[in-house]
Amino acid sequence: QVQVVESGGGLVQAGGSLRLSCAASGLTFSSYVMGWFRQAPGKEREFVAAISRRGSTYYADSAKGRFAISRDNAKNTVYLQMNSLNPEDTAVYYCAADRLGSLVTPSYEYDYWGQGTQVTVSS
Repeated sequence: QVQVVESGGGLVQAGGSLRLSCAASGLTFSSYVMGWFRQAPGKEREFVAAISRRGSTYYADSAKGRFAISRDNAKNTVYLQMNSLNPEDTAVYYCAADRLGSLVTPSYEYDYWGQGTQVTVSS
């Protein structure tokens, strides 16, 4: 049974940092593209960042220069380091795994999703 579990969310002041983690089990982690998405209240889920099987990365414009995605295949874990956070980053952040896709795979093609972790940035 595949499980994807996010952690590391919380409340942070504007300008602060958070590091999200996503642990996956029940799959061959190194064979999957891993992505981070987020959904703010009243808005659609949007792409944040993705990392390929070999470590290439791709970011949404809103994340470039502030967020960094990384993965540790030995630990079956993907990370999202978020710096210079602002209130517009407030959302539930989701981790997802994609077996056959690429860095630009749309969200609906991802195979497995976590339950999400709340990130709240206060002004």
